[in-house]
Amino acid sequence: MVYFFIAAAILILGYFTYGKLVENIFGVDDSIPTPAIRLEDGVDFVPIKMWNINLIQLLNIAGLGPIFGPILGALYGPVALVWVVIGCIFAGGVHDYFSGMLSVRENGKSIPEIVGANLGLTAKQLMNIISIVLLLLVGVVFVLGPAALLAKKINFGLDPVIAKYVWTSFIFVYYFIATILPVDKIIGRIYPLFGVALLIMAFGLITMLMVKGYDFYPNGLDLHNTHPKDLPMWPLIFITIACGAVSGFHATQSPLMARCITKESNGRPVFYGAMIGEGLIALVWVTLGMSFYQTPEALQAALANGGPAAVVDQISTTLMGPIGGFLAVIGVIALPITSGDTAFRSARLIIADFFKFSQKENSKRLMIAVPLFLIGFAITKTEFSVIWRYFGLTNQALATIVLWTAGVYLARHAKAHWIATVPATFMTAVSATYLCNAKIGFNMPYETSVIVGAAFAAFCFIWFMLKSNKLSAAKSITTSN
Repeated sequence: MVYFFIAAAILILGYFTYGKLVENIFGVDDSIPTPAIRLEDGVDFVPIKMWNINLIQLLNIAGLGPIFGPILGALYGPVALVWVVIGCIFAGGVHDYFSGMLSVRENGKSIPEIVGANLGLTAKQLMNIISIVLLLLVGVVFVLGPAALLAKKINFGLDPVIAKYVWTSFIFVYYFIATILPVDKIIGRIYPLFGVALLIMAFGLITMLMVKGYDFYPNGLDLHNTHPKDLPMWPLIFITIACGAVSGFHATQSPLMARCITKESNGRPVFYGAMIGEGLIALVWVTLGMSFYQTPEALQAALANGGPAAVVDQISTTLMGPIGGFLAVIGVIALPITSGDTAFRSARLIIADFFKFSQKENSKRLMIAVPLFLIGFAITKTEFSVIWRYFGLTNQALATIVLWTAGVYLARHAKAHWIATVPATFMTAVSATYLCNAKIGFNMPYETSVIVGAAFAAFCFIWFMLKSNKLSAAKSITTSN
């Protein structure tokens, strides 16, 4: 277990060191009134205390991703731990911080508006499409996942398939209510309860893993690829473990809390800090996946017999008994439910921003929410594994665009853009390689995909550097005048 605690300690240290560096480079100014103060409307712009927002942000961003992704990522071995730590500190934390703080500086606008202000109108329209598609996929995934887990625990005496449909309906109803009501009426009140369940899940399971004498992965910190199906580590592990390392979905959630923070210095604990919290959850499930099953082959066999949901149920019940296991599963369920509701809420706000629709009146919120949920319900008829693959691709593509946006913003203000452009270049290579090679993409040969991905990332970096030099020169001329 020593590797788990070392990784966790590095993550926490990263918040106080690299997180502080990111904050200093951005340049917070508490003298500037935040959107929550200037634009308070009692619906979406609502001042909320910092620690409450931190918990809400964590529950917003931490859906099934930091659980299902790390379980699947554990098949690759301990390298999954390394990716969570490095990705979270140097990519995910930066991504989440800027997606939140740029929204704070832009009157709480949604992420497509932020991208458009920095990368232009074409990028804005592309982001509108990607964001809406991603949020619908997230909403559906975070309905079907918890519904499957709940059906295993509480089936009302019904056939499991019927029980799953019943729970799907219940969750959809909750999502609809949470989407249209003011942010402090449901989300701000029940999330602390979900937070307790989350703590029981995370700390209870890792504690019982040690108490019951499970050893860390038997080969220690072996960074070789151990996937039983010999799937390539590049780029798949960086797509598989998105939430918990770097996730574009978070950029759609950060503006929700950007409309609620009361001063800019709250940005680091709320945005960067919540990302570190999600990284800790991901570390728990990578460790559980490797240590509970001991070998990648045993974990693969468990996944083949019911997927990640079955693995969660088996680990929780075995380590904590029927009651403790039930509470742990509830903690797991709380994460996707508290992300699914805000996924639909974010989609509503992005559409409202695009059409310049005020969302103060119930009727205007319903005009957007009803069609969204009808489309979401239709998507639930698609096979879960297909939805998950499209979710992974759009998720990391969105993260890549947001990191480039942060880089352009920093270059325009003559600040150290490398904190965004280095991870942006890396994620460009990941996303491009995956898109070229995947069956849902261009289905190109693997070696060709790697070359094309690397070349495209290099092209984007060179293009950025040429543009950033012009931005810096323009900044110097403006300053001198």
